[in-house]
Amino acid sequence: MDYFFTSKYHNGDPDTPMQERIVEIIVYLIHEMQTDKRLGEIDLRVLSDKGYTQNEISTAFSWLFDKIHLGDNILSEGNRRLPHSHRVLHDSERAVITAEARGYLLELRELGLLDDMDIELAIDRIMMAGYGLVGIDEMKSVIASIIFDYDDSNRIGSRLMLNSKDTIH
Repeated sequence: MDYFFTSKYHNGDPDTPMQERIVEIIVYLIHEMQTDKRLGEIDLRVLSDKGYTQNEISTAFSWLFDKIHLGDNILSEGNRRLPHSHRVLHDSERAVITAEARGYLLELRELGLLDDMDIELAIDRIMMAGYGLVGIDEMKSVIASIIFDYDDSNRIGSRLMLNSKDTIH
């Protein structure tokens, strides 16, 4: 818990967009669960005290349960211990993505929230968008769009957020 809120990546700032705040909560929950805590043992008052709303906390839990229900092993011990490749950024990518933003990507990968393909997708989106410089705030936005982007229309009801093309009946 202390690590989470002392990390420069997670601050509970109320001006941060909701999807990014939900990602911060998900990271907190995964971090706590990796320290051998059950979901019921995690002190959610810490999140409320940091300014996260009950709606944001509930949405983070829903996302986590959905991933577990779909069979994603985001909490698997084995996944974190398997050897994996290390992405070396090209000079042009390093010039655009700050060290803080790269550190945030690595943190999410080590927690099991992102895999190598997600990292590639994030870097591709950043480079194609034509950012001049990507700091932690921009990286959080890109990561939130990757985590909450479900393009599979056959999984109706599985998304926590609506896309701009969705219609409610």
